[in-house]
Amino acid sequence: MVKGGEVISDAEAYFQGPGPTVSFTKLNYCVQESKFCRKIGSEKYILKDVSGIMKPGMNAIMGATGSGKTSLLDVIAGRKNPAGLRQGHVLVNGRLVTSDLRLSSAYVVQDDILMGTLSVRENLMFSANLRLNPKRYSSSDKTSRVEAVVEDLGLTDCADTKIGTEFLRGVSGGERKRCSIGMELITSPSLLFLDEPTTGLDSNTANCIIGLLHKLSRRGKTVIFSIHQPRYSIFKLFDHLTLMHKGEIVYAGAADHALEYFTDLGYQIEAFNNPADFFMDITNGDAASTQETMTAVTLFTRPLDFFFIFFSFFCSHENSSGYYRTSVYFLSKVLADIIPNRIIPISVFSAIAYYMMGLKPAFEAFLCFILTMSLVSLAGCGLAFLVSASVSTFAMANILIALPFVFMMVFGGFLVNLNAMLSWLSWLKWISIFRYGLNVRSIKLAEDVFLSGLWKMHEAFFFPRLFTSLR
Repeated sequence: MVKGGEVISDAEAYFQGPGPTVSFTKLNYCVQESKFCRKIGSEKYILKDVSGIMKPGMNAIMGATGSGKTSLLDVIAGRKNPAGLRQGHVLVNGRLVTSDLRLSSAYVVQDDILMGTLSVRENLMFSANLRLNPKRYSSSDKTSRVEAVVEDLGLTDCADTKIGTEFLRGVSGGERKRCSIGMELITSPSLLFLDEPTTGLDSNTANCIIGLLHKLSRRGKTVIFSIHQPRYSIFKLFDHLTLMHKGEIVYAGAADHALEYFTDLGYQIEAFNNPADFFMDITNGDAASTQETMTAVTLFTRPLDFFFIFFSFFCSHENSSGYYRTSVYFLSKVLADIIPNRIIPISVFSAIAYYMMGLKPAFEAFLCFILTMSLVSLAGCGLAFLVSASVSTFAMANILIALPFVFMMVFGGFLVNLNAMLSWLSWLKWISIFRYGLNVRSIKLAEDVFLSGLWKMHEAFFFPRLFTSLR
């Protein structure tokens, strides 16, 4: 790669670029329960007047379960539905958030989303091929970037090992987490978000993961992550701490000043106690202040010595990581589904059933039969896509997709005589995909029988008389 007339290696470019400063002010975010696309109940605020600033380094958002730390992380990263933001703004380096700024950040989800049948190196190469611009990066550049990430994350020993599935043994939990981080580091992000990166890991592996993030932050990157209750060896690596309780900020400032701050408020930490545990006790009301004017649980917001510039940015969850657009995924899914799952099985089974039923043996008639069956299958597949995209849970999608197919089978003409149905239910036949496919085949079969019979009549009556007249 060439930068300013100076040739630098891809591995060196991977470590360059200081991280941005992220600031946010008076964030108020609420959610509302919905049922069948209709909102019910009152709004519940999960973030209440949250403000803060996070600079390059290790920025931890800590709190108990339900404190709003993941919600704050998602709002800052633009991963939350913008409809829920009632007030507040987010800015990066005091500038409006453009698509280029979004692509310069990365988000590592709590659950590792990796392809278990691929190796660590193949997963990283998958990310590189999809997210690095082929006009700027050649195949050798992408390979160099992958090797740099593998070496930097300490994945050299397991680079060719499968990630693993429930049926295939693979890498360890820590190696999976490092691979997930590596897939986001492929784009050399200057801003890195992580949702509880230590969840499900033992204390030693969690310490290694946070140590890795600390090493990345010392190269100028802005690392923002949520965490529940870390051990002291992890806590002491934090540069900035945001302590949350029930959607509000209890403390926002330097991590090494947090203990002094709460001590000045009258809270005393016991000897050999972990500061992170001590802070959790304060927010949960399990620690009492020695000052008489203080209540058991009082929320404080540390003064912030900066002015906020207002601007909010959000992007959809599907393409926020920059792998591909939603339209690209949909078209790829449809095309990949048509040939192996629709055309090939239908052609194989139709070749058996069509000629066993004694239908018209002409090849074009057989192709028409395959086309009809394929269109019926694609219509059903399209309905399944619609239901899957409309609901967020698998159980609900499973129920909603079964009901219309049952009605379409009943009113498709296979099981019930439509003429014997009640008149006020007769309209349901028009929404049956199977009925249209059956009608096409019935009409085509009738045409073939009629034309075949007409041709036999011509052979029996017309041609003999024609030959007699010609004599």
